Amino acid sequence: MPNFTRNAIIASFLKLLEERPLNKITIKDIVEDCGINRNSFYYHFQDIPALLGEIVSGEIDRIINQYPTVDNLAECVRIAAEFSITHRKAVLHVFNSVNRDIFENYMWRICGYLVEVYMRPLCVKHKVSESDKKVIVQFYKCEVFGQIIGWLDGGMKDDIIAVTVRLSELRKGMIDELFTRCEKHS
Repeated sequence: MPNFTRNAIIASFLKLLEERPLNKITIKDIVEDCGINRNSFYYHFQDIPALLGEIVSGEIDRIINQYPTVDNLAECVRIAAEFSITHRKAVLHVFNSVNRDIFENYMWRICGYLVEVYMRPLCVKHKVSESDKKVIVQFYKCEVFGQIIGWLDGGMKDDIIAVTVRLSELRKGMIDELFTRCEKHS
C-alpha cells in the first residue's frame, strides 16, 4: 500500500509540474490532487525538494538498469534527454527554478554513466591507459551534458536527437582517431 501512495504523490507532483512552475506548487496542492492527507505526504517525503530528489534518483536507477550498454554518443544524448522530452513542461519548470541544481546534478550523473558505459569497451579494445580513459570520458561527458543543458536553456526548441545525429555524422571517425592517438602515445 505505501508504494501506491508514494507513486500517487509522484504522479500528482509531475502532473502539477506540467501545469505550473515549481514555486507555485505546494504540498497542499499535491495532497489535494492525489486525495491523501498531509501526514501521508510527510510519511513518504520530507518536503518538495526531497520529492524531486526521489524522482531524480528513481530515474537514475531506471536508466542504469535499462541501459547496461550504449552504442554511440547520439544514443547517450537520446537516453539522457528521454525524461525531458516526455515531461517537457515539468522539466522546464524545474530547470527554471531555484531547484535547478537538483536537475543539473541528475543530468551530470546520467551523462557520466552513459558516456562511461559507451567508452568502456572501446577503451579496452584500443588498450587506452586509465589516465587517457579518464580524460576521454570527462570530455565526452561534458559534451553530452553541455548539449542537453544548452537545449534546455534554449527552451527545448530544437530537435536534440536530430541535431545530435547530425553532429555524429559530421565527426565520423574522430573517436577512432582519438583512440589511434592514445595507442601511439602509450
